[in-house]
Amino acid sequence: MSNLLLKSATLESKQPIYKVENNCLISKNADVTLAFRLELPEVFSQSGEDLESLHSVFVKGVRLFPNYTVLHKQDWFVRDTYAPDFKQERTMLQHSYESHFYERPFLNHHCYLFITKTSTGRENWNSLSSLLSRSKIVPKEMMDDKVLNTFFNAVGQFVRLLTDAGIGITQLTDDDICGTEADEATGTLERVGLLEKYLALDLSDSAPMVDIDLTNGLKVGSKTCQCYSLGNLDDMPAYVETDVKYDKLSTDKIPFFIGFAAPVGLLLNCNHIYNQYLFVDDHAKTIKTFEKKRNNLNSLALYSRENAINKEFYDRYLNEAVSDQKQCVRAHANVLVWSEQESEIKELRDITSAAITKMDCRPRENTVDVGGLFWAGIPGNAGDFPGEESFYTFIEQACCLWNVETNYRDSPSTFGIKLSDRLTGKPVHVDISDLPMETGLIGNRNKFILGSSGSGKSFFTNRLMRQYHEQGAHLVLVDVGDSYKGLCDLRGGVYFTYSEQKPISFNPFFVVGKPDVEKRESLKTLLVTLWKREDERVSQAEYVSLSTAITQYYQLLANTPSMRPSFNTFYEYLYGPFREYLEKEKVRDQDFDMQNFLYVLKPFYRGGEYDYLLNSEEDLNLVQESFIVFELDNIKDHPILFPVVTLIIMDTFISKMRTLKGIKKVILIEEAWKAIAKEGMAEYIKYLFKTVRKFDGEALVVTQEIDDIIGNTIVKDTIINNSDCRVLLDMNKFIKRFEEIQRMMGLSDKEKSQVLSINLDNRRGPKYKEVWIGLGGKESKVYGVEASLEEYATYTTNQKEKTHLFKKVTEGGMSLPAAIKSFAQELREQHATKAA
Repeated sequence: MSNLLLKSATLESKQPIYKVENNCLISKNADVTLAFRLELPEVFSQSGEDLESLHSVFVKGVRLFPNYTVLHKQDWFVRDTYAPDFKQERTMLQHSYESHFYERPFLNHHCYLFITKTSTGRENWNSLSSLLSRSKIVPKEMMDDKVLNTFFNAVGQFVRLLTDAGIGITQLTDDDICGTEADEATGTLERVGLLEKYLALDLSDSAPMVDIDLTNGLKVGSKTCQCYSLGNLDDMPAYVETDVKYDKLSTDKIPFFIGFAAPVGLLLNCNHIYNQYLFVDDHAKTIKTFEKKRNNLNSLALYSRENAINKEFYDRYLNEAVSDQKQCVRAHANVLVWSEQESEIKELRDITSAAITKMDCRPRENTVDVGGLFWAGIPGNAGDFPGEESFYTFIEQACCLWNVETNYRDSPSTFGIKLSDRLTGKPVHVDISDLPMETGLIGNRNKFILGSSGSGKSFFTNRLMRQYHEQGAHLVLVDVGDSYKGLCDLRGGVYFTYSEQKPISFNPFFVVGKPDVEKRESLKTLLVTLWKREDERVSQAEYVSLSTAITQYYQLLANTPSMRPSFNTFYEYLYGPFREYLEKEKVRDQDFDMQNFLYVLKPFYRGGEYDYLLNSEEDLNLVQESFIVFELDNIKDHPILFPVVTLIIMDTFISKMRTLKGIKKVILIEEAWKAIAKEGMAEYIKYLFKTVRKFDGEALVVTQEIDDIIGNTIVKDTIINNSDCRVLLDMNKFIKRFEEIQRMMGLSDKEKSQVLSINLDNRRGPKYKEVWIGLGGKESKVYGVEASLEEYATYTTNQKEKTHLFKKVTEGGMSLPAAIKSFAQELREQHATKAA
């Protein structure tokens, strides 16, 4: 007997790709494929109209392609973990934040699109005899430059169409497809290409070569695979849509929409690939074939009710194709899931079947043909897809099966803040200031922040201010409620608070050199605030008189070096020289009531009740201090001190804004509504909001009172209309009045559904709150604001917890960073005890 040498087939001999050159994959059947990487819209950021518009773009794109083109969209969803770079120098809070999210699991999404041109005779290649009978292995038409140029032109138009729709599309290079070899000269490491990654089901750049076992289902290396397909019309719903209602984020009256295929996309939390195929066949030939089948069924309809029903289906299909000018295509979709743990296979079956069922489709598990589907999924091999696994439909319905959403993306900007992906909690770098300004999403960096008490407003603003300051910004914070005490002390800032024993004192009349226009306007606004009631307006004559008084006062200071600028000397100037000037100019009392003016302002003069306020012995110069907090809780209801002090603080910010070049300046005002209710004050803030962008700055206003924006036209005109970035937190307390908020803030229905979905479906685990951020009415998303325990200890507004923290410093002798770490450890132990 002769010895028989048995050996397994090699992957090299069986793999279908013949060559990769000029960024094209060429199969052994002479199919030509171009490969692209797509950047889809971020999940939970699209409205139903947005998804429908995107679907329309895909439909138009598919119509561009010539007959016998295959579009294979392949979405990878691979489990990964968040890995911060601890080698980078970080502050204590930065390090605690990164440690908090260390190895946070999430699904990494990569989307590829392979566009393949096949020959018209591929349907005749199934038998060995037909292969042997051909005079040439390569079909004649695939060597025709005109055919390929038509295909390449269609691909170019398709790419332009997607780009114009805002979808990022990048063509894969030869190195992306095949990988690169190590180069010792340049130190370049070997990198595996997409072909090898797919055959190993491993997207890492060092994916190993593994065995593919088809003897009992599909096993790729140590990964046991399951495949579920949508390849039969009987498994599809009666209707498919571009979007579906997502119940978890919808309210009773306001629906929240996601893509039709989202359940088998990011919402399917396991390792999987979602393959979507669309075959552009010869439309005329397909219609002719269906007409013939329809006629055959019609002739047999008398003998079988089933034939009559099928004949009606063909009639409806053909009528729609002709009357609506719809193009016939074939479609298929499948979900390939895998795990290295045999114990997880049953769970994979359950969750995958459930995901497909959520699409109103019937899950069909592939067993015998799983190898063929896996093989057809090789990049560039869609032409080898088993035709019996596809079904006829129209382009519109086929494109509904496409996954159109991806993970939240990090902003490419170097400036920004860290928030959390809404779906998994993974940290995301977000720029809501500089990059949106550069790209034209917003016209200014100003922000309006609205959130009820307990909505997480202080945690968001603390997070925002901390990260701004860590990136070099200068901050001026006007606070009511000690929200920033811990952060200010930790960052080495200056903290001002008012008390009867140590009242805040300023000298707004002190300037270096001559006062410019902005400074003079600021002083006029201050004087009007001191003089007029809320319902009193300033006449033109009064405005001119104040301007003249300020101008002449600074002329007097310039000519009298020994004279010190202050409110006292200004008041004395008004009482003497300026009164004489008014008498000389014959200014009538009804034009400018000097006696009334001096009487109202006398409490701020020497010996008056508020003589300390505007007559500081030292000239307050905070321009070089980068973190300043003015805590005004003790005077927030004072009818005189609160608006005056707030105005002086903002004058200080204007000085900082004019002086500091090339440095970001930020002013944040919390609950300062009593101050801005006056007409003069509102004009000043309006000027600030319109001017600050020119000096690389931004103004933020924070409120928790809905009446502040509903019943105050000044707020609308001066702040909301000049804040292109709107930030809203939990609106549950305002749900009955949200229609008013929507009208006032100009929110679209899409933005409304996003805002009302806040905190409806928070993840289990560490507690966090969500925040909605809208940019210029063009982009909007909901993010998570999740903090480490060290951050919590720093930002907490709970009076008991703050007292406990600062006792560690004052009585325990700890530094503030050490006290924060100690308090965080106590919280960690408490959580561990509750969990046990």
